[in-house]
Amino acid sequence: MFSDPQFWVAVSFILFIAAIFNPVRKMLVSSLDAQISEIKTKIEEAENLKNEAQKTLSELKKREAEVEKEIEKFKTDAENKISELKNLSSKKLSDQIEKKKILADNRIEQLLRDTNQNIKSYIADIAIEAITDILKTSLSKDKKAELINDSINDLNRVLKN
Repeated sequence: MFSDPQFWVAVSFILFIAAIFNPVRKMLVSSLDAQISEIKTKIEEAENLKNEAQKTLSELKKREAEVEKEIEKFKTDAENKISELKNLSSKKLSDQIEKKKILADNRIEQLLRDTNQNIKSYIADIAIEAITDILKTSLSKDKKAELINDSINDLNRVLKN
């Protein structure tokens, strides 16, 4: 048995495998650990982006509510001025005041529509610029392409409705 060359080849093969196993295992484990940490980093970046987007959204909603309050105040002030003019006017001027009131209401509504549109446009532009800057600085090209495709799909779905 000890004089058989096949026995010694088998023993040397087993020793060779045992000697190689530990370094190979360490290389595989370190490679897997590196990939795991990279994935964790990407997940944390995505969470940060999500949190920033939610914060921006809440700020935009807060600003929208403030603007709506201001618009209501403007509308209330305008309506008060109109009623004061109506109360102070005489019977001879009642027809003219009624016409001016109608014109003023139309102007107020138009101003409200214009103001709302301008504010919404401004808020949307600021949000788009902020998100664009965030996305430009923190996303890879593959992630950007994926987000663009998702946005196109969402836009198509919204347009269909």
